[in-house]
Amino acid sequence: MASPLRFRRSTERWTDDRVERDVFSPLDEKFGATYETPHYAGPNGYDTFRIEMGNGDLALFVRDDDEAFWLGNTETPSALWRTEKYTFEEIPYSVARWAQRELLGNLQVEAPWLAEYDHLSWFFLPVLFSKDGRHSSRKFFKEHAAGFPDAPRDAALDFYERLLQTGALDDYRYTMASKLGTSPHVDPVRMASAMSEFTAAKILVDADYEVTPEIEVTTGHSLDFRAESPDQDEWPLVEVTRPRPPTRRNADTPIAAVRETAETKTSGQLQKHGGGAVLFVDCSGFRDDEWSAVAAEKPAVRHRPAVVFRARPSGYVEGYQKGNLPLDLDRALQWV
Repeated sequence: MASPLRFRRSTERWTDDRVERDVFSPLDEKFGATYETPHYAGPNGYDTFRIEMGNGDLALFVRDDDEAFWLGNTETPSALWRTEKYTFEEIPYSVARWAQRELLGNLQVEAPWLAEYDHLSWFFLPVLFSKDGRHSSRKFFKEHAAGFPDAPRDAALDFYERLLQTGALDDYRYTMASKLGTSPHVDPVRMASAMSEFTAAKILVDADYEVTPEIEVTTGHSLDFRAESPDQDEWPLVEVTRPRPPTRRNADTPIAAVRETAETKTSGQLQKHGGGAVLFVDCSGFRDDEWSAVAAEKPAVRHRPAVVFRARPSGYVEGYQKGNLPLDLDRALQWV
């Protein structure tokens, strides 16, 4: 499985003839390639090449007198195999900006329904144009409403657009976007679980916390978030889990689904961590009747403190807590 889209940087000298010989020709021989005019003017001082393959793959190549950058969701030419990989944030801004505009231009043609969500499409660009995951990630957003059951696609996308337009996760773009995965196959359960971390982040951000993902702890594990606030001396750690609805798992009731999933998490990472972290149990995959049963009984989840909640694409979140919660979430959800 290929990783999210990243640049390769070469410090060798590249002429037009070498680009033709070592980049274009190998792609043309294998896939049938054509040079196409870029959508946008390239960065000052750089020559740009846009190469489209007969199978739908795309490659961008940028060079000046000192360096060259390759970005492609196709087979990397052998002349670039030994080069290092870099994220959009790790290369010259002008090059990254041009490449992202090129990709977003493609998205406007290939998936206009997704491109209209500026921040979401930009944030997930490394996955939406990855070699293996570009089709599955778009299909997940389109056909599975980003993990919200019985919800219109556009409402679900708008929910995450509102989070991402805050910029709260911009510094962790590759870390968070990569959670969606680059498998060529759609796995709605796994991908919805990944989006639960974004849902949890939205709750924390709406409650005026700054979030830092993937916090390493002394056990060698990483917990999902640290919630930071200038009003608190200690910043709680948060771990997120998502129960599968009872209709899609062995648990035959919503209560059992919540308890079993939380028990799996608490007997693993949280037990080894030794306590102190807040467990977020995201029931956003539950139907109305399933959540109503959970909200009425408010079952314990074998870990304290914990928040069990359900978010809707409208932004409305209901939940209940167990134990002494070191977070003030009153701005972000309605307690039941």
